[in-house]
This record gives sequence, C-alpha cells and structure tokens, in this order.
Amino acid sequence: MTIPKNTVCLWFEKDAEEAARFYAGIFPDSSVGEIHRAPADYPSGKAGDVLTVDFTVAGIPCLGLNGGPAFRQSEAFSFQIATDDQEETDRYWNAIVGNGGQESACGWCKDRWGISWQITPRTLIEAMAAGGDEARRAFEAMMTMGRIDVGAIDAARRG
Repeated sequence: MTIPKNTVCLWFEKDAEEAARFYAGIFPDSSVGEIHRAPADYPSGKAGDVLTVDFTVAGIPCLGLNGGPAFRQSEAFSFQIATDDQEETDRYWNAIVGNGGQESACGWCKDRWGISWQITPRTLIEAMAAGGDEARRAFEAMMTMGRIDVGAIDAARRG
C-alpha cells in the first residue's frame, strides 16, 4: 500500500463509504480503496464501525472520516470538475443534484452529504483565462446561471 504525500480529508457524519462509492460511480479516474474500521469505541461510534475510507475522486486522493456530527461541510471547500461539453456537464450535475443534492449558482451544487462541487465547462475556464471583453461577457453570462449552459457561454465569448 502506497500512502500519498498529500490527501484531502473529508469529514462525514457517518456515510464516508457510501459517499466514496457514489463518487467512484460518477467520476472517471475515481475508486474506493481501503476501508478501515474503528479498533475501539470512539465518541461518535463503536468498535468495528467504518472509521475511514481511502478513495480517489477524479485522480485526487481522499480520506473519508466518519467523525460524527461535530463539523459540517461548507462552500469553503469544493471539488472543481472541468467538463468538455454540455452532455458531460449535465451528467455530473444531474448525478449530484438528482441524488439528494442541491443546486446553487454559477455552476456550483452540493451533494447530499454537503460537499460542494463546481461543475465547470472548459469553455468557461478558457474564457476567463483569455481576459478582457471575452472574460467579462462569459462572466456576466455565468452570473445568471445555476447549471452552466455551454452554448450560452460560447455565444458570450464570441460577443
């Protein structure tokens, strides 16, 4: 077993394994690895409960920790998933929002565990990198959206 130098640790109340399996079923280059059970009772669980889950989301190594209700997720942390077209954007958005998640603005949504996701088409990222009027037009278009509309961003980029 190789332990990555840097791992994102995500605190879950009790569903780290379920979340990891959900992510692995949606995003490419994602998987569930080792599942570790608590060797003894702890404040929010008992010996034998799933304590941590090693998993990967779109190539990013993560550790899911079932730590109980003490801490909640916030938008201060999010995964940003770059998409190639409207079909891919819709697929990820619908998977997250359609399985107990919540829509937000500007390509942001939350899954049912409270983890925030930015489902961001590459065309929007490219427009912002271009700067100037192209970035302004794409940004203004994005500000009116929940799920990003790739066609509308492309039209805004062209002016």
